Amino acid sequence: MQTRMNNQNTELMEIFVGMSQVTRCCRQDVAFCEGVTFHQFMILDAIAIKKEMQISELHKLLAVEKSTTTRLVNPLIQKGLLKREKAQHDSRAATLILTADGKKIHQKVSLCLAGFFQKVTQNIPQDKKPQILEAIRIFIGAIKNSAADYSCCKSRV
Repeated sequence: MQTRMNNQNTELMEIFVGMSQVTRCCRQDVAFCEGVTFHQFMILDAIAIKKEMQISELHKLLAVEKSTTTRLVNPLIQKGLLKREKAQHDSRAATLILTADGKKIHQKVSLCLAGFFQKVTQNIPQDKKPQILEAIRIFIGAIKNSAADYSCCKSRV
């Protein structure tokens, strides 16, 4: 079965291009606050919530390959924001813990993001906010479910 670009597909393409442009700050290689990328903040945030985390737990959270997880974690360790220790349950596994500096950076980036998210929500009409946010959640779910079936998207979602 071959699918062609019709008006609806073209409209979705424009939405994806727009989303890609406006979410540039969330890309893996772009530091957006305190020298931390969005993915690195996701790591710091997950560990801040759980107090410690196995590196293997991060792959699914980040929706990236193991090598990418390591590439994102290592600079955080080198900057002194995370500490890697051998896991108690398995000497081959590594546990990540926030350092004191990591806690400070996590807090600073959290405040930065809170301000950004507040600004974003201020630009959404108040009476439409619940419907818009729900529609975005549904759209994200549709993308995740569809990407699992297409080889061009499998490694990214």
